[in-house]
Amino acid sequence: MRNYLNFEEEIKNLENEIDKLKDPFNNEGLSEVDTNKISKIQQEIDQKLKEVYSKLDPWQTTLVARHEDRPKSKFFIDNLFEEFIPLSGDRFYGEDKSVLAGFAKFEGNSVLVIGQEKGEDLDTRIKRNFGMMRPEGYRKTIRLMRLADKFKIPIIFFIDTPGAYPGVGAEERGQAEAIARTIECSMELGVPTISVIIGEGGSGGAVALSSSNKVVMFSNAIYSVISPEGCATILWRDPTKTLEAARAMRLSAKDLLNLGVIDEIIKEPDGGAHRDRDLILENTKNSIKKNLNDLKKLNQDELINHRKNKFLSIGRSDGFIKQSSEETSLSMKTNLLDDVKKFVFRFKNKLAIFGLFVLFFILYSVL
Repeated sequence: MRNYLNFEEEIKNLENEIDKLKDPFNNEGLSEVDTNKISKIQQEIDQKLKEVYSKLDPWQTTLVARHEDRPKSKFFIDNLFEEFIPLSGDRFYGEDKSVLAGFAKFEGNSVLVIGQEKGEDLDTRIKRNFGMMRPEGYRKTIRLMRLADKFKIPIIFFIDTPGAYPGVGAEERGQAEAIARTIECSMELGVPTISVIIGEGGSGGAVALSSSNKVVMFSNAIYSVISPEGCATILWRDPTKTLEAARAMRLSAKDLLNLGVIDEIIKEPDGGAHRDRDLILENTKNSIKKNLNDLKKLNQDELINHRKNKFLSIGRSDGFIKQSSEETSLSMKTNLLDDVKKFVFRFKNKLAIFGLFVLFFILYSVL
């Protein structure tokens, strides 16, 4: 049974019509299948999909990224890699089933694969906690990342989560600290790392596994610091303003590529990744292969500096103050004019009062 989004009503009706035409036993008596009519309707469906998905607004893109039929991390792990050996446990507390992790072969070479898994049906979604990792999940990834770094094995992440699990138990076991340690560990790795955002990249739960040399993203995926519903509730105190929030957050792949937050967009088939799994699988494989080959040319120090410079450079292009060309430094070099502007901006209220006092004194002296 197919699942449709609210803006796919016309597509749903056309596909239902095709299903009826393909099954003549639904009619009274036997009849021939009208292949010409089926082909015509199929062309209409393809055209409609192209039209609808070429002009999705940010909220509609969010709905596509959350589509329940969308291929999950397990699908990519099963079909892109060979000899996958799953590894469990963080050696501190327990196992987190919302993250799949283990060593495998990709194009004949060893890799570490880490994927956030939402689950395919209700039972597996409950088992996987809807892709929301707990502290033990992040600590498991740290353990395996350090192991991969020790043996010079590249790491590939698949990101698909609404965010880190916000439960009381997770907070008691140090959720924020676990996420911070994961980011710290990711930045220190001397091996190539690639993060692929395949669906919903939400909050610190996604950022923890996205601190990589290359961050690539499916064209209908999203990546943001908070969900549109959460943003609308905080800023407008109205959870129905999800479209305004999604637009303001610039969470789509195209916006994030322009901002320099991600490095590449993996094109999805018209209608979303779930409509042609073979195509999205091939596109993902080609992207990972290309990026791995590029990163393998760098030595350990170059990989660390590449990753550090990538994140230090985000947001430095269009600021109020011209940024330093020294990307490896957090400090900013400014000229005298910049310092004057900064001084005026900082003490504008006191300067205004001082100016009024001087003006009053001059007027008093003249009069």
